Amino acid sequence: MKKVILGLSALCMVAFTSCKEDAAAKVKSENVSQAAERDEVSVEFPAMTFDKTEHDFGEIENGTPVETVFNYTNTGKAPLVITDIKSTCGCTVPQDWSKDPLQPGESAMFTVKFNGKGKNKVSKTVTVTANTEKGKETVKISAFVKPDPNAPASPTTPVLQKQG
Repeated sequence: MKKVILGLSALCMVAFTSCKEDAAAKVKSENVSQAAERDEVSVEFPAMTFDKTEHDFGEIENGTPVETVFNYTNTGKAPLVITDIKSTCGCTVPQDWSKDPLQPGESAMFTVKFNGKGKNKVSKTVTVTANTEKGKETVKISAFVKPDPNAPASPTTPVLQKQG
């Protein structure tokens, strides 16, 4: 058994040492320089800079739809590509965003619509998935939702009285 292991070890050493010289000879210096240039460019990321990262709608009546626009600029060194924009719930809908690459220095926008449903202070987060260094950027909307004065009054729970 020892002879078999020793024989296999010797065979592996011969095979690995003979490949080193051939592999090193096959590497072209022009390929090395091209790879270095490519790697240098790949560390340059786009960056999203928003005109605002939060929007407060103030006081709104329950069920009143509202919307706002978030403007952003690519302040990085590479084209910015947004792959998705999602909100924390279905009551907030981001839309009108471009899937085309945004060159450095260029600006764009997207709209966020909120259906106005809820009670009291409501906050929603919108997540932008893009090819930035972090990969995800966020903006927020908020509102204070007042009860609709035209809504029917909700039934109150009857109070049981003791008979005795």
